[in-house]
Amino acid sequence: MRAGLKWLTRIVLALVLAALVVGLWKREEITRLMAVNTLFDEERIVSNFSNMDRAFLTVPVPRGAGPVSDLPKGAEMSLPAGVADWIEARAVTSLLVLHEGRIVHESYHRGTGPEDRRISWSVAKSFLSALFGIAVAEGQIASLDDPVTAYAPMLAGSVYEGTTIRHLLQMTSGVAFDEDYLDYNSDINRMGRVLALGGTMDGFAASLTARAAPPGTRWHYVSIDTHVLAMVLRGATGRALPGFMSEKLIVPLGFEAEPYFLTDGEGVAFALGGLNVTTRDYARFGLMVARMGRHGGVQVVPEDWIAASTTPSAPTEPGKLQYGYQWWMPSDARAGEVFGHGIYGQYIYIDRARDAVIVVTSADRGFREPGVKEGNIEILRRIAAAL
Repeated sequence: MRAGLKWLTRIVLALVLAALVVGLWKREEITRLMAVNTLFDEERIVSNFSNMDRAFLTVPVPRGAGPVSDLPKGAEMSLPAGVADWIEARAVTSLLVLHEGRIVHESYHRGTGPEDRRISWSVAKSFLSALFGIAVAEGQIASLDDPVTAYAPMLAGSVYEGTTIRHLLQMTSGVAFDEDYLDYNSDINRMGRVLALGGTMDGFAASLTARAAPPGTRWHYVSIDTHVLAMVLRGATGRALPGFMSEKLIVPLGFEAEPYFLTDGEGVAFALGGLNVTTRDYARFGLMVARMGRHGGVQVVPEDWIAASTTPSAPTEPGKLQYGYQWWMPSDARAGEVFGHGIYGQYIYIDRARDAVIVVTSADRGFREPGVKEGNIEILRRIAAAL
């Protein structure tokens, strides 16, 4: 009996040691998985959105050694009635309003500050759109109607075979993809776990085979389309996204802080939502778009691309929000009214007629409740109208 107990003790000890070894070996992956599972917890979400580099693999987007571009102060505006209540109700963490290129309101909430590099979520898609305009103008992409497999051959045999670049830009690829952030087993959350565990986003995209509609026939917002756009851009330019973005956007716009991307295990930027930028730098990007691609007397992004990408062109449903090339427009948009939008309440809102650019960062866990997005756009319109 004593011998049996001795052997049992040895077996238990061996199992404990094995568990410790595996735990240490997989510690980073376990930490990242735990971070994903608690990323949106009520008591952590605000801090998490300002410190995504604590939990995920990242890569810098160099700002270069040039000067920071000026964002001069203007006369402080009076925010319309109801905005203060909206800031509290929608867990807004920063609000910055530009009028005629001047800051007329800037405030930070819930313990955040101007140095915070806040996660963009899908506002990053609008940055990628601008880079496509540059690549097309430089001849690196021959046509938006080229098949994606011409630039990303890894996708041959996947659901993306037969899909064009334009289909991706307009979210009409037809891929079957569940973007329910509240469903643990949805495609978008499976993708998130690939990212957290250091897997390959390219491999995840290439593994998709299910189609919901023929390419170009139906609008359906699926974030994986934007990752495939990034694959196309890498194939066309022969460059990683952070370096290309640094040279073509961040350095010319004179960002004040170095952005960074979340990455997968292969160091590939999480292009569809992993860009982290300060509120003022979001405003610099928005101001360039508002001025039809110009900044400091230089045409950073071609004017015709800005016009095309911020004009409704996707076959969205009548009376619903409209879509261009990775940019949104209200259902009843005025000329020059466009916005980039990310989950949990991130916005770059532009109203060219009023010469207004409004940046909002938030940690709104109720962002999917009925009427929230429409209410947010109404508030942004009211702020612009009050200028």
